[in-house]
Amino acid sequence: MRPLRIVTALAIIGLASPASAQFALPAQTPTARPAATARPAASPRAAACHGGQSFDQFLAGLKQQATTAGVSSRALAAASPWLVYDAKIVNRDRGQRVFGQLFTEFSRRMAADYRMQNGQLKIKQHAAAFARAEKEFGVPPAVIAAFWALESDFGAQMGNLPTLPSLVSLAYDCRRSKMFQDETIAALKIVDRGDLTPEEMIGSWAGELGQTQFLPTHYFNYAVDYDGDGHRNLLRSAEDVIGSTANYIANGLKWRRGEPWLQEVKVTTDVPWDQADLTIQLPRSKWTQFGVIYPDGRPLPNDAMPASLLLPMGRFGPAFLAYANFAAYTEWNNSLIYSTTAGYLATRIAGAAPMRRPTAQIPQLPFNELKELQQLLTKAGFNVGKIDGILGQQSRTAVKTIQIKYGLPADSWPTAELLVQLRGGAH
Repeated sequence: MRPLRIVTALAIIGLASPASAQFALPAQTPTARPAATARPAASPRAAACHGGQSFDQFLAGLKQQATTAGVSSRALAAASPWLVYDAKIVNRDRGQRVFGQLFTEFSRRMAADYRMQNGQLKIKQHAAAFARAEKEFGVPPAVIAAFWALESDFGAQMGNLPTLPSLVSLAYDCRRSKMFQDETIAALKIVDRGDLTPEEMIGSWAGELGQTQFLPTHYFNYAVDYDGDGHRNLLRSAEDVIGSTANYIANGLKWRRGEPWLQEVKVTTDVPWDQADLTIQLPRSKWTQFGVIYPDGRPLPNDAMPASLLLPMGRFGPAFLAYANFAAYTEWNNSLIYSTTAGYLATRIAGAAPMRRPTAQIPQLPFNELKELQQLLTKAGFNVGKIDGILGQQSRTAVKTIQIKYGLPADSWPTAELLVQLRGGAH
């Protein structure tokens, strides 16, 4: 199981991942230097997980771990000026906020026509690399191009902060120390392998690198040299970006060659709403029996291919059949809004028509009422995860269960009616 992608401060929709939020940042500045920040004494939070070690003591131990993992003394010496503590990064990580947004709003902005067109243009510009990647890894060009578009607008926005100070600062902090110790060592291995110098490692504040925003562990494990220059450079080589992203999707996220990932459909009231869930897969022939058709009225193939019915905004919003390959999207980023948008954008780049927009506005509970809903669900015995006003998968599952209990359409979409019911049950 790969580590989850990290939420950054610009978290754009309650995403559980970050890089997609980098669009407002300036382009990378390869000549950046490490921040001249003092190395503080251990904070109380650090003492709790590092036995009271100062940052210098912690860093000495981390360097020893890197040596044991095979990092050379040459690479450690080159990286050492960058292995400094930056309190601003830690404060940013602790203070980040996420916000909810309707899928239709987010997808309209992030899967805009210009990104579809730029994706199609990139596929033409780099036709040989895309064809090679599809042949070797089985990942369609449109799937690669959609992630490339969303993560950095094809390299235009990769972040502008030195990577090593971010990683080692977050490694010293206790919130996700083990994860970032591993990421720091992976970054040192990238330096040791000769792919990037410490000075070239510029990216997001949370340490992600390159045009498809790889964590260092993914960079080290899945980056490939597709342009033949002897280096795996995901910051400047489009060919390396294409091949490496395909390698990660195929081997890290277990893409199934030749199979679809997402298709828009049209539903009727004959659908049993409680079956609309990514955890439930039914043959397409069964969805046909429930009245599910393509948006233009064509019937679905009457076959046994398993698919889930995905209703990101409930029964009145857009509807999709999600296939086994859609799991690669939710693994890439476990925000349902981001993963559905990424899958949808890939279909658009591949030639699909724009999705049907709802004919009427779909009400969404405001942030404070979503938090109240989560609190009431928790009080009723449900595990919704963090009470944060974000409709994640655990909250959606709880909403569906309580909708069934109250005899409401179980489409996992929270409504004012459901909140009223829960308030009444709380007395």
